[in-house]
Amino acid sequence: MLPLKEKDKPVVQKLLSAGCCARCVLRFCSVSVQAAYRQAQQNTLKELQAFISDTENSKSHDAAAPESIGENSKSHDAAAPEPPEDPPCKRVRLESSVTDAAAAVTQEAEEPRVCVVCLGILQEMCSTTQAVKIAEAVKAEKYEFDTMVLSVSLPAQLCVREHSCWLHVKKEVREKGLLFDKDDVIQVKEAFKWVMQGLVAKQLGGVAVVTKSAFEVGVEFTHPETDADCHFLASACPDCFKPTKNKQSVFTRMAVVKALEKISDAKFLKHYPCPPTQPTSSCSPQDVQCLHTSVFVAGRYNKFSRSLPQTPWLIDGERRMESSVEELIAAPLLAAFRADGFNFSSSGREDVDVRTLGNGRPFAMELLKPHKSRFNRAEMKQLQETINVSSDKIRVRDLQIVTREAMSRMKEGEEEKTKSYTALIWTQKPIQREDIIFIDDIKDLTLDQKTPLRVLHRRALAVRQRVIHSMNARFLDPHHFYLGLKTQAGTYIKEFVHGDFGRTKPNLCELLKTDADILELDVESVDVDWPPAIPE
Repeated sequence: MLPLKEKDKPVVQKLLSAGCCARCVLRFCSVSVQAAYRQAQQNTLKELQAFISDTENSKSHDAAAPESIGENSKSHDAAAPEPPEDPPCKRVRLESSVTDAAAAVTQEAEEPRVCVVCLGILQEMCSTTQAVKIAEAVKAEKYEFDTMVLSVSLPAQLCVREHSCWLHVKKEVREKGLLFDKDDVIQVKEAFKWVMQGLVAKQLGGVAVVTKSAFEVGVEFTHPETDADCHFLASACPDCFKPTKNKQSVFTRMAVVKALEKISDAKFLKHYPCPPTQPTSSCSPQDVQCLHTSVFVAGRYNKFSRSLPQTPWLIDGERRMESSVEELIAAPLLAAFRADGFNFSSSGREDVDVRTLGNGRPFAMELLKPHKSRFNRAEMKQLQETINVSSDKIRVRDLQIVTREAMSRMKEGEEEKTKSYTALIWTQKPIQREDIIFIDDIKDLTLDQKTPLRVLHRRALAVRQRVIHSMNARFLDPHHFYLGLKTQAGTYIKEFVHGDFGRTKPNLCELLKTDADILELDVESVDVDWPPAIPE
């Protein structure tokens, strides 16, 4: 039995007469029992017919009783007055409402009509046949997943039609002293999910359907026949409809909902029929969209080449280097995860001619729409080895899957942590070992670095303070020595050495009292304790 109450009878009668389907009737009666929506529509219609037939029978019985009593009274007392009858217009109104509702149920049982509210979404679009189509579309995408969530995108005009039906029954219900709140109406998409999630999951082999999952199956419906239903709202509530670059239409679902909250009942009824007009066709399902949330892979990389950029080097649309660090790492990852794309990020970056040695630079890669997302530790180790044997220019370690939230720890290192470097320095003036000993004693040297000329095209002009925590010098010959530095992240080492035409102060040229330049630079360590080290 449907969980309906006596107060629901006028609502059921009005909605069936208006052309609503059985499931929409349940929605308006605030039926939240999911099993009620999952049963066949024909069975629901029969129960609704029986439900309103009780009203018809009780009225017939009540009308017959006084007539019988009246005849008996006349035989005993001819002078007794007859009970007053309902005015003809009232009798016609009462009888016609029940008759129309019953006729609507009978007509829909014989030849289903497209629902005036859901436009067929809770009718033929909510069936095993449709579930098979959705499941086949998902299988064709070849995703691997344990759980799924079903999302539904509905035409905005459904909101207008639902509002119209709500107004249609509101007046009569309130006249009977009953409460009828629009917020109590079950949403179409909720009812659709209650029916379809189980059917789709069954077709996919019994996969678990949950409220939150990494894998989402999106179903979208359109109904061109009634697209114009929303148009009157643009003139009635112009403030709710603002053109945007990314939207094909101003009549988004959110904009329509906002307009319906603002418009008065009288103004709405002036522009839109109540109840809505009968559509001639059902909604059309669009292509099923499958989406797996991004997977994040992190690790550390070493770069051994002085002719390899971190990211693709393009100038005026032309590639200047044949490859890059991110591409060498991404190619095996994309293939293994069967992802559609990626976003690469790292804890800082080195110039194309700078090597990254030591324990490497932390990096993370967001893999977009991965079709495979489950890898155990052994598989990740094998994937790491695949990357390492693919090129002698880089090496990866500590490769692992991480959460999106964990990415923030890597970004902390870009400005807050320290980095260590080794630089090969050339000096114009010949030097002796004693000339550079003082460098070892310099601690926490604060620099004022104006944005270097070489990066001014991509970084804002500013003066940034950076700290060189310590340095050490190792004499090589009268014009060369090795300089070791431990600095605050973000320090421009090359500019500290040659001064960048005085844009970095103090600089090594000033300290040595001779022109100096940097010939080679290596990153020895990036002191970010992330990602966690994995034993070899």
